[in-house]
Amino acid sequence: MQKRTLSFWEIWNMSFGFLGIQFGFALQNANTSRIFETLGADVDQIPILWIAAPVTGLVVQPIIGYFSDRTWTRLGRRRPYFLAGAILSSIALFIMPDSPTLWIAAGTLWIMDASINISMEPFRAFVGDNLPAKQRTLGFAMQSFFIGIGAVVGSLLPYVFSSWMGISNTAPEGVIPDSVKWSFYVGGIVFLFAVIWTVVKSKEYSPEELAAFEMADKKIAPVEETAEQRQSNIKKQLYYGLGMFVLGVAVSWYIFMNDLTKELYILFVGLIVIGALFMITSMLRKQKIRNGFTVIVTDMLNMPDTMKQLAWVQFFSWFALFSLWIYTTAAVTGHVFGASDPTSEIYNDAADWVPVMFTVYNGVAAAVAFLLPVLAKRTSNKFTHLLALTIGGISLISIFFLSSKAGLLLSMVGVGVAWASILSLPYAMLSGSLPSAKMGYYMGVFNFFIVIPQIVAATILGYIVKEFFSNQPVYALIVGGFSMILAGLLTLRVRTNKRLDIHE
Repeated sequence: MQKRTLSFWEIWNMSFGFLGIQFGFALQNANTSRIFETLGADVDQIPILWIAAPVTGLVVQPIIGYFSDRTWTRLGRRRPYFLAGAILSSIALFIMPDSPTLWIAAGTLWIMDASINISMEPFRAFVGDNLPAKQRTLGFAMQSFFIGIGAVVGSLLPYVFSSWMGISNTAPEGVIPDSVKWSFYVGGIVFLFAVIWTVVKSKEYSPEELAAFEMADKKIAPVEETAEQRQSNIKKQLYYGLGMFVLGVAVSWYIFMNDLTKELYILFVGLIVIGALFMITSMLRKQKIRNGFTVIVTDMLNMPDTMKQLAWVQFFSWFALFSLWIYTTAAVTGHVFGASDPTSEIYNDAADWVPVMFTVYNGVAAAVAFLLPVLAKRTSNKFTHLLALTIGGISLISIFFLSSKAGLLLSMVGVGVAWASILSLPYAMLSGSLPSAKMGYYMGVFNFFIVIPQIVAATILGYIVKEFFSNQPVYALIVGGFSMILAGLLTLRVRTNKRLDIHE
């Protein structure tokens, strides 16, 4: 028994919801730093305020993946999560630009990102559920296309409202400009509509059908522990947990004794928490207690080798992207245009150019989404990803040497090529190594390697910029560029299922 080959328009409909998801995500990425600065945040505070986004993704995605693997309702397996997340995200998008204080804005960002993750995580597993292996690269490319289109329009909206429709892009101190407010309102509506389209226009296989497909496809065995592996994993969980716990405590104590920047606590206190969870899981499993918590933690140790190798690629790719998202506004307004006053016309004109830059890289991503599989067919997914990330890294570094709006747009072309590849090729390489019964969970765990580098970036980039680069954010983009190039080189280490390593 095999999954049927879907038509182009069926794949279109099942991916359409990503248009809305990325519409909201683009508004968040392009404007949140501006909102924080307007509400009084200093440059070195911005990364720590952004920490809400990756932390919520770290917690939400594997949990949603685990439960969506085990869900079946009248709406199906993944679609209930699409819809619930879209409703919550739309509400948060309406609230965000009217935040009266900095901390309310940070709290709203936390809620918004949790809601976006509820919608986003099942979409990756949706491709694995519904498409045969030969169509998965096309499915992820289609998602990349909609991500690019949604991000283009979402990023461009404040500029369109201010430059074309005459809506004010300035406001009194501490007030968000109307152009930004109306962009978020429109984003909330688009988000909800696009996800509802996918919910209504798509179908899902039943659990019984998916089980039959799993039985028929012996190429990817379910990830289950043998008795020997169980004992080994219980010990590993205890030792790994103890090691992380001790390291976290030791470094946190060092930070305290030397009065280092408090942002560093986030990373190492997080390490203490993760270490404790591993030790608790080990003790529960020794008592033969099995529940959702122990399964979620334990299956992290049973990740396929391909997933472990891709983890390093994802880490350095997303570290670079996070530096782009949180420091581009400050780098462009300060380094390129020499403006530092958020109430000045020069600052706001430069800040309005950042969404245009983001529009370009997302537009390029949409344009090349279906070209990357063509190149991969002639070479391989690994070589194509290496090439795309190298182009993106060089483009990020080039911002330091630019002094014009046109030059900044050219740099974003290279970033767009890398972005298109990051959104599709790692998932195409990964999907061939995952059992369908745990597709949602492992796609959620794969998000760890997107989230952890963002936490690291949010923890250390502000400190690095302040202590080593005299509060000049453009140097964070240079660090990000070299990180992206390193990610490309690490792609060569990934061992994939040769049957799925090229677009079929």
